[in-house]
Amino acid sequence: MTSIRRRTLGLVLLVFGISMLAIGLVSYRYASHEIEELYDASLAQNARLMEGLIQAPLPADQRAVMLASLESALLRAEASDKRLAGHRYESKLAFQIWQDDTLLLRSASAPEAPLTTLTEGYENASLEGHGWRVYALSNPERPLRVLVGEREDVRGELVALIALQTLLPELLGLPVLALLLWWAIGWGLNPLSRMAEQIRRRDPHNLQPLVMSPLPRELDTVVDALNRLLERIRALRVREKRFIADAAHELRTPLAVLDLHAQNALTAETPEDRSEALDKLRAGVARSTHLVTQLLTLARLDPDEEPRDATGSDLLVEVREALAKLSPLATDLGIELLLDADQAVDWQLQVEPGALDTLIQNLVSNALQHSPEGGTIRVTLSAGDDRATLCVDDQGPGIPAEERKRVIERFHRAGPGAGAGLGLSIVVRLLQRHGGRLALEDAPDGGLRAVAMLPRRKAHH
Repeated sequence: MTSIRRRTLGLVLLVFGISMLAIGLVSYRYASHEIEELYDASLAQNARLMEGLIQAPLPADQRAVMLASLESALLRAEASDKRLAGHRYESKLAFQIWQDDTLLLRSASAPEAPLTTLTEGYENASLEGHGWRVYALSNPERPLRVLVGEREDVRGELVALIALQTLLPELLGLPVLALLLWWAIGWGLNPLSRMAEQIRRRDPHNLQPLVMSPLPRELDTVVDALNRLLERIRALRVREKRFIADAAHELRTPLAVLDLHAQNALTAETPEDRSEALDKLRAGVARSTHLVTQLLTLARLDPDEEPRDATGSDLLVEVREALAKLSPLATDLGIELLLDADQAVDWQLQVEPGALDTLIQNLVSNALQHSPEGGTIRVTLSAGDDRATLCVDDQGPGIPAEERKRVIERFHRAGPGAGAGLGLSIVVRLLQRHGGRLALEDAPDGGLRAVAMLPRRKAHH
């Protein structure tokens, strides 16, 4: 893509050229009209001068001498050498003086036939292959008619000359104007160049906001957008570093335990001891795998971003499938899973693929972890005009009100039997991405009630 300077210069010159052309056309038409008026007035004036000259009160013999003298001068001009002619336009001007049908006097360039049959006024005529503008003046008191004509190419040459002289300074000044505009646009874009240079020289690890002063108003939005982007990148790097630190911290102990079980299996003296060590090793691997899965899920979920590729999902169907997956675990623990929902309600939500499954799995798994053997976990669905609500009630020990804000923090464990402390953090992240929220309350039958509220429509931040 071409530079902004070249695009702006090209656009300005194009606009200027079109404007100059339009002004030139208007000037040409105006000059042409005014010159036509001026020449028409000149024709009328010359005709009246000729009329006044011929009608002078002179004796007949003196009038005849005057006409003969005029005719001799005109014939001499016609027969003389072209180098002695008065002006090159002289042959393009003509006049005739008629009395009745008798030609009293004519110019050297005038034909012997009448220039026009018109008795009074202006007319455009064609004589000897040329266009003429003719003015006829008649005297009603005497049978006298004066015809004055001018070739139209005289006017055309004059109009073209005037138009050229008008446009020539602009045509000659166009290159100078282009250079001045090139410099002016470059000076105007200098803050953009300075900003680009500052970004080019910036340390890749420096994510602090750009500081430029003074800053043109047009670049203020660009700098603000860049600073917001830098802030998001900085927050992302902070989250990545925090994730790596948390993962290293949380995986250090499980890996050490796995190594201990592996050593016990290698040094076991009896098959029973080896089998017990391997069972513990396998259980440790399962716990570590679950921990890594939750860490990756938490790292993937950014609460500040909108859900990507959100599609329609049926909340009731998702809950049934998630409970079916967890039912073997619940059976092993001696816990009953119950679902309470109205099948006639429309449970469609706009969420990310897999989001509802992750949400339900974490809420129900957390309830299974804290429910006693023989207990019941009840999942209840309710719907309103603008949101759907998922409630999970367990019969565990519950969480004191003063501790409920802390349990949603990462790696906060609610008791000795708790997991890695990531389940509720993942739930909160998922709900935030979809414009929902999580509330922790006391269950009616004792234990904890987790209430997840999701909007009916995709959230816009």
